[in-house]
Order: sequence, then C-alpha cells, then structure tokens
Amino acid sequence: MYRVLLPVGGDVDHALAAADSIASLPNAGSDVEAVILNVYEGFEVSGEGGRVDSEEVWNEENYPESVDDVADRLTEAGVATSRRREHGDPAETIIEVAEELDVDNITMSGRRRSPTGKMLFGSTTQSVLLAADRPVTVILDE
Repeated sequence: MYRVLLPVGGDVDHALAAADSIASLPNAGSDVEAVILNVYEGFEVSGEGGRVDSEEVWNEENYPESVDDVADRLTEAGVATSRRREHGDPAETIIEVAEELDVDNITMSGRRRSPTGKMLFGSTTQSVLLAADRPVTVILDE
C-alpha cells in the first residue's frame, strides 16, 4: 500500500486539486491510502478581555468543510482515506505526522507567491519542502 499524507487547510479548490493528483496515481483505487491531515494553527492573543490560547478553543473533531470535500472526492475515486486533526505549527506538524506514519509521499497544494510575499508571510509548503525527509509533491494553482 502506498501511503500519501494530504495536508488540507481551508481552501477547498487547492485541496481538491491535490486530491485529484492522488486519485490519478497508478492503481489509486486499490493500492493508495490517503491520510487527510488538518492542522489547527496554534495562537495566543492577549487584550483587554484577557488572554486566549488556541489550546483552549481547538476541537480535534471539528474538521473544516474542505476535509469533507477532499474525503468525498477521494472516496469517489476509490482511494482509501483516513482523517487526522492536530494542533500546532502547520509545517512542523506535517513533518512530524509524515514521519510518525512513515508515509511514502506528502502531497500539498500551494499557490504562486512573489519572493517578497514569501519573505513577509512565510510558506508552509516551502518549509515542508525544505524539511521533509521523503518526497513532496506540490500542486500549484494556475
């Protein structure tokens, strides 16, 4: 069985493009398993109303709609799926889960950004590409 980790955020179109890529793998219906990962990004906010930590509000069962859409798309293609939700830094968590599950590939969706945009806002996809010890497939938007 070929195991693929598919990190999914809130952007349905990007996530579905990555799912279609997995569904197009040879023998996907019989030999591919996709682990759909959603990472709830950690945060801490302080203000007049007090302090809120993401650990206090996150729910490991509350998947975004994009995860359901991706699971449905892969199931329609005959790909075996499982879901996982974690809390923390997205890039670090993706790498940790990939290592823990010993997946064969990480398939991610990305978007084209200017060098300045990458510098100012960072890039989860870029961080995973640089840190992964296994193949990473990136599906870019048009």
